[in-house]
Amino acid sequence: MTILDKILAKKQQEITELKRSYQRHTNRKKSPVSLYRAFQQSERMNIIAEFKRASPSKGSINIDADPGIHTKMYEQFGANAISVLTDQPFFQGSMGDLQRVRQGVDIPVLNKDFILDEIQIDRALDYGADVILLIAAAMKPARLEQLYRYATELGLDVLLEIHTEEEATIANDLNANLVGINNRDLKTFNVDLATTERLAERIQNPATLLISESGMKTTADVERVQRAGTRGILVGETMMQSSDLKQTFDELRIPLHEVSLHER
Repeated sequence: MTILDKILAKKQQEITELKRSYQRHTNRKKSPVSLYRAFQQSERMNIIAEFKRASPSKGSINIDADPGIHTKMYEQFGANAISVLTDQPFFQGSMGDLQRVRQGVDIPVLNKDFILDEIQIDRALDYGADVILLIAAAMKPARLEQLYRYATELGLDVLLEIHTEEEATIANDLNANLVGINNRDLKTFNVDLATTERLAERIQNPATLLISESGMKTTADVERVQRAGTRGILVGETMMQSSDLKQTFDELRIPLHEVSLHER
């Protein structure tokens, strides 16, 4: 059984409990903000800075960080959006973390979790998320399309995560406007930036905004994925472990040079 298999099995148990106990609430203060539109307007590499306490591959990363304070610094130093990892068993996150972040920042917030059911999307909306993550490797294409349509009809952006050529085809079939290319193999948790280079050219719609996820540590890393055609990067461990967040952001927020789909 892979790490992803274990996570998904646990997530199904969580969904069963969620359906039994979760009560919808509508106290969010504003409608979702479009990450897609915000990222199209930027002249520098868009950074989705992630709040992630731990991971299955690294264990504890920054377990005691305060989500409100930490992500406010992200925003201050140049983050274009915040990702909050809310899975508890494997990443030590919570919806409380998401709530704290939403209360403290004005930029789009991504609920990053292993979403398999509509009730998780409802909860993300209730807690103030503007964007949700859907992982192509986590479900069959028909189910992925159902959840994608459900979220977008609620006004949420969807970051559709892919890792293989087959999943790139699924993204094309959905005509997804936000595609995250995960350089980390969720079955082994190995990271390879060549994944972005290989899959970016498979995305057919020139209006699709590409995000490279995982493995961003240096300016050279960002330049590499930018040449492949990305307009954004998702950065977790590098941010959570940084001893100088301003310097880290300065190194990663490189100027964007327009790269059309046909030049990728």
